[in-house]
Amino acid sequence: MNSDGRQTQWPTDKLTALRIGRRLVTEVSASGPSRRAFVEIRPVATVADARARRQGWTRSERDRSFKLAHWDYDAEQITGFDYDIGATLVQATTVTGEAQFTAALEAWGLRPEQFLHPWQTDDPR
Repeated sequence: MNSDGRQTQWPTDKLTALRIGRRLVTEVSASGPSRRAFVEIRPVATVADARARRQGWTRSERDRSFKLAHWDYDAEQITGFDYDIGATLVQATTVTGEAQFTAALEAWGLRPEQFLHPWQTDDPR
């Protein structure tokens, strides 16, 4: 639930992407003027996911584990191969299930509609 007591709603396309193991990203406030920061949601891949991939399909999972990571980067390094030079991991957590995942995002002050597919952002990963 969000701060006004309503259930947090994920856009269907983004929730589906997470359930099938795709990563989502949002840009957030950075630590300084020459920095850029992103929060990524990375579904944890399992043995069952690897087995499905070898068989040519993608597995959907409602109770996946998710890794959330907030990275702060040097803005000048972000477009190159060395984007990790000067990068700082601000915070990270791993949660299991969509309810814990949504609660973790709310604790970080983030909303589902902020997240995009990685190719729609400047996230260097």
